[in-house]
This record gives sequence, C-alpha cells and structure tokens, in this order.
Amino acid sequence: MPQNKQIHLDSRPKGEALASNFKLVVSETPSLKEGQVLVRHHYLSLDPYMRGRMNDAKSYAQPQALGQTMGGGTVGEVVESRHPKFAVGDKVVGMGGWQQYSVVDADQLGALRKVDTSHIPLSAYLGAVGMPGVTAWYGLVKIIEPKPGETMVVSAATGAVGSAFAALSKARGCRTVGIAGGPDKCRYALDELGFDACIDYKLHADASSLSKALKEACPQGIDGYFENVGGMVLDAVLSRMNAFGRIAVCGMIAGYDGAPLPLTYPALILMNRLKVQGFIVSEHMEFWPEALKELGALVASGKLRARESIAQGLEAAPEAFLGLLKGRNFGKQLVKLV
Repeated sequence: MPQNKQIHLDSRPKGEALASNFKLVVSETPSLKEGQVLVRHHYLSLDPYMRGRMNDAKSYAQPQALGQTMGGGTVGEVVESRHPKFAVGDKVVGMGGWQQYSVVDADQLGALRKVDTSHIPLSAYLGAVGMPGVTAWYGLVKIIEPKPGETMVVSAATGAVGSAFAALSKARGCRTVGIAGGPDKCRYALDELGFDACIDYKLHADASSLSKALKEACPQGIDGYFENVGGMVLDAVLSRMNAFGRIAVCGMIAGYDGAPLPLTYPALILMNRLKVQGFIVSEHMEFWPEALKELGALVASGKLRARESIAQGLEAAPEAFLGLLKGRNFGKQLVKLV
C-alpha cells in the first residue's frame, strides 16, 4: 500500500486562520478490508465552510478534530477495490479530505459516487456539478423560487457557487446581477458567466455607496438575493430588496474569523415582509439528483463555463485555503494532487 501525505489541523485559530494551524504528516495506508476501496485523489476541493469547522464552537457541522486529516471533497480514481460495485480505474467523487489517498467503506451511503467524465471534466464534480453547484441550485430554486423577469443578485459572484447561480438564474429568465471583488472578476462575470451587471464592491467604502450602485444595476429593485458574504454587502442589498423578496443565506465569509456581523437596519426585513432562510445543502440530499442533472447539462452544453483556480500539490493547500478566505481565488479553488 502506498505512503500517504496528509494535512492535519494542528491547532485552532485565534482570530484569523494561519498556515501554522496546519501540519503535513506522512502515514502508511492501511490494507483494504472487504467492502473497502482505495482512492487516489486527483483534486481536492477548498471551500469557505472549512474555516468554520476549524473553530471549536457550536455550528451546523461538527468541529474539525485536532490531529486529524482536514475534511473536504475529493475526486479521483479507484486504484484498488474489494467492493463488487467499484473497479480499478473508476472515476469517483467523495469526501476524502486533505490527503493523497483515502480508504473508503463503499457500502456507506453517499461515501463514494462514480462519475462520467466523457462530457464533463473530473474537476467539475467538485464545483459546478458538485456541492457548490447544488448549493446554488437549492438556494435559487427551492428558497428564492424565481419568476421570469425578476431581478436576482448573488455575492461572491465569480466563485463556484456564484458561477452556477448565474447560469441557473439566466435559464429561468431573470435579470441576474453579481457582486464581486475587482475589475477582472467583474469583467469575467459579464463576458463569460452571462451576468447582466456586476458590481465591484471594492470600489465602495460603505453600504450606502454600494446601495447606490445596486440601485443603478437593479432599477426594478431586487426580488431574490443569494448571500455568501454578509456584513456591508448584506446591509446594502437589504436596502434595495422589493416587498416579499426572498433571501437564501448560504455563507457569511466576512465573519468567518469570529468577528460579529451586526445588521444595520434589521427592520427592513419586517417592512418589506422578506423571507430570509439559511440552509445547509447536505441536509437536502433528496434534491441532488435533480440539481446535478440540470447542472451537468449546462456544463456539457457550454452554458456554464466555471473558472478554476488550481494550486499544485498537497503542500500548497493551506496557503491556497487562506487565499480563498481573502478572495484571492478566481472561480472554484482546487488543489491538484496528480
């Protein structure tokens, strides 16, 4: 069995996460038992939710254990199998974590899924045709429930979730507006992702200034908002929401270092009779097949061309992850392991 490099969580952050919170270790891969599969990971997914799991605090997910491999989504191929449904060479997606190999109990529900790479690249199963894509689909379709002609807004617009949101929203006949950081990201949102408008939040010092930009981009107001950021961005959007607007709350990356994110005008939720609903996509697995079917068709047809930021090698994962938290990535952040 091969030696396996892993990255463990070595200590919990005090405020901002640091590279020193992680530790590279090398371990022996255990021999397979009946029903198990050995997967060699090709790509590792880095996602904002991982920052919350680094804290030992009450949350929707169990804290990441110290001295254990960081959890996370992976795609790769089966290199040894003692399970009748998986053969050597099968391409698979799972939650292998920050390591080169994983031993998977393949009978465990949802632990490993075979994927077809004839029309969809393997890496896309960690982005547009994976958890981020389904996250965008669920928030839009099941919470916001868009109607043709309405105006939809998404923050972190050029990330993995925002990219999928744009394609899904445009397919439903909605005016779709993004909020992103920097002129390059906004240009990409317009030219490649099909947004009708994109606002560079870095040009705005406060919520009032951003709100004015939103008024220009959304002359009919905002009917649906997909929240990834929080803070100033949420304050600005709330001031432009239409009556009976719907907000799907997926992430609050502005507060992942533990600082509180107070709302400036929470009364707007009442005044405009807004629906504000947080959600965790892993709690809605019954909708994944429907979502993945639509997302796969969008990718295969070229209507969803999500960009990827790729760090090379497992050792690069901590710095790539810290860069993701600061918005340095462009599109879905991956680590290439093969």
